[in-house]
Amino acid sequence: MFSNRVPPGLAPNRIATELARRKPRFDLTVSNPTQCGIPYPPGLLDALADPAGFAYRPDPRGLAAAREAVAAGYVQYGAAVEPERIVLTASTSEAYAFLFKLLANPGESVLVPSPSYPLFEHLARVEGIEAIPYHLNPEFDWRPDLPDLAAAPSEVRAVIVVHPNNPTGSLIHPDDASALADLAAARGWAIVADEVFLDYSLADRPGAGDTFAGTEQALTFSLGGLSKSVGLPQLKLAWLVASGPGDLVKAALERLEFIADTFLSVSTPVQLALPLLLREGAVVRSAIRERCRCNLTTLRQAASRVPTVGVLEPGGGWSAVLRVPAIIAEEDLVLELLQEDSVAVHPGYFFDFPMDGILVVSLLPEVAVFAEGVERFLARIGTHLTL
Repeated sequence: MFSNRVPPGLAPNRIATELARRKPRFDLTVSNPTQCGIPYPPGLLDALADPAGFAYRPDPRGLAAAREAVAAGYVQYGAAVEPERIVLTASTSEAYAFLFKLLANPGESVLVPSPSYPLFEHLARVEGIEAIPYHLNPEFDWRPDLPDLAAAPSEVRAVIVVHPNNPTGSLIHPDDASALADLAAARGWAIVADEVFLDYSLADRPGAGDTFAGTEQALTFSLGGLSKSVGLPQLKLAWLVASGPGDLVKAALERLEFIADTFLSVSTPVQLALPLLLREGAVVRSAIRERCRCNLTTLRQAASRVPTVGVLEPGGGWSAVLRVPAIIAEEDLVLELLQEDSVAVHPGYFFDFPMDGILVVSLLPEVAVFAEGVERFLARIGTHLTL
């Protein structure tokens, strides 16, 4: 069911080495919006200079005003979130680390979606637990295989969902969200919902704009952060929202507070700035969303001229997945694009796609760079089709 190919970071990575050596002119892998010509309000970072930042009065869950600002943001998704149920972290990776410490003992497991971003296995390994992949079905808009989940072993303690998924852009259908919550409640699992791309809808599909933050059946943690919501990965602030049965939420938050108090990793200036960053960052979110939609349209139009290339339509996020003829190995094609065309794309095996002939591109690059990179990519595919 799943690929046995080694994920990046566990073996020598020829593509990463070549990418660093050549610095391609048309980098369609870029994931940092601050490097893509996205317009940011000139005074967006001024709040970091608030003199109140000189005072250090740490709160393990995060400063109250910062948590209130996060809670207010969930109103747009129809969820009433209490600030007391929010814990701030330095990143979503740290949020995962905290949650893995909370939910699982060494030797136990969490379920992770496949295909998806190749991070969970590494984070789980650091905590001494196992990440067990579950299947997202490409024939049904990458919806989770519920029988696959139901057959999970007894040592599983949580199921991770990525909504929208990175890189497929697939959304969790409301029917699947309900079924997952029922299954988690029955099995005693927690749900960890990574919603960092929730602001970036690319299509009107079931699940668009839905959050797991209002889940009641099972203990649930919804994750977000400044890296995506305001396109500011360098500011290092994220959050998790706990929901579910009251007794489980209370116990979980008490234990999370102990874990967070051990590290106190979120800086005071960024917490003080958070209300303004979230408010003024609306224009950044809009600009990123429009950039992604524009580049997706360009990609669709260009790919439509090559019948053997298909765009797997995303529901949200910053990436697009391409199906290409499997007449050359993904890695060889990606290296050829780098060396001959100065174009960088991701091979599908980086994300453990269950089939060959998959490439992944970022929708963030500047419009002209993206368009030229796509044209060069398609021309390279054409040279193989004519051989």
